Amino acid sequence: MTAGADGTRSSWFQRFLLPGFAFKAVVIGGGYATGRELAEFFLPSGPWGGLAGMLLAMLAWSLICALTFAFAHAARAYDYRTFFERLLGPAWVVFEIAYVLFVILILSVFGAAAGAIGTATLGLPTLAGTLALAAAIALFVTFGNASVERLFKYVSFLLYGVYVLFVLLSLGSFGDRIGERFAAGGPSHGWALGGLTYASYNVVGAVVILPVMRHMTGRRDAVIAGLVAGPLAMLPALLFFTCMIAFYPGIARETLPSDFILQQLHIPAFHLLFQAMIFAALLESGSGAVHAINERIAAVWRRRRGVELPYRARAAFAAALLIGCIFVADRFGLVALIGSGYRLLAYTILAVYVVPLLTIGAAKLLNPTAFIHRPATPGGA
Repeated sequence: MTAGADGTRSSWFQRFLLPGFAFKAVVIGGGYATGRELAEFFLPSGPWGGLAGMLLAMLAWSLICALTFAFAHAARAYDYRTFFERLLGPAWVVFEIAYVLFVILILSVFGAAAGAIGTATLGLPTLAGTLALAAAIALFVTFGNASVERLFKYVSFLLYGVYVLFVLLSLGSFGDRIGERFAAGGPSHGWALGGLTYASYNVVGAVVILPVMRHMTGRRDAVIAGLVAGPLAMLPALLFFTCMIAFYPGIARETLPSDFILQQLHIPAFHLLFQAMIFAALLESGSGAVHAINERIAAVWRRRRGVELPYRARAAFAAALLIGCIFVADRFGLVALIGSGYRLLAYTILAVYVVPLLTIGAAKLLNPTAFIHRPATPGGA
């Protein structure tokens, strides 16, 4: 083990695999886990075109993650506020506004999805599933980095295990149909646009997980972790997409492709396990989004008071955010309002994150004098 940026001992897992697991945790969300996003972005290009689009998205994720992680390590920026202050200067606030609106939207969607899972699997009122998700997120983010990192680690093992079992069961039940669909081919146009759109749609996850960058011991660690993040995040999607091809093209019309395939398997116990895995995926995605905001607050708290943000304060901030996002926002129509401008939010994040990173960020990384670290000034927003 070697010392990370925070002076603590860092294992090879924390340096090279944890960032990829964390990135996967943020991007998997509700649409990826249920297969809806895969049907939307990749199935229109057919079996082989869909795979090509997914590989392109994976490469784009690896590139952006590698640059993001390297920039974060060089700038010692382990929360998104510090990262964008180093990258954009005073314009960093534009990202924060877009990100907070983005979080309101996705947490509301996650809350609704958790409620639906509780109703479908256990017959509970919708509110019960939503409250269970909110309480679980608040619990994990209350105890800071170590707690959230353990969540990323163990849920990842559960998720990969369930997807591997999903593929094995699917191959056993309708593997011949998967082979036939791939052999028959289909339309392959539009795969590049689908892949790049999907990659852009989710790449903000690389900034959300900046707190785990404190384990990096050098730029080499950051670049390797970034390159590995793409495959780690896309592997479950590739496995899921392969199973979906057995029912191509009709499955593209299914609202929940995962539920459709599970019904074809006729294994109720595995159906419940898969739904539990989706709930766990929502938990780690939601925890990653809330933890990023908590860490941004913690950085300011540290500058102003010289001490770490207390657990009670972390719990209070998380609870306020979750109540506002999951309940109040939906009740007063903010979710619909933000959702109508979702594409604008996505384009804004691309404009203030990806484009500056590929230009300003890359130029700074090539300039040995670009990162002269000065003591943090007291205060700050």
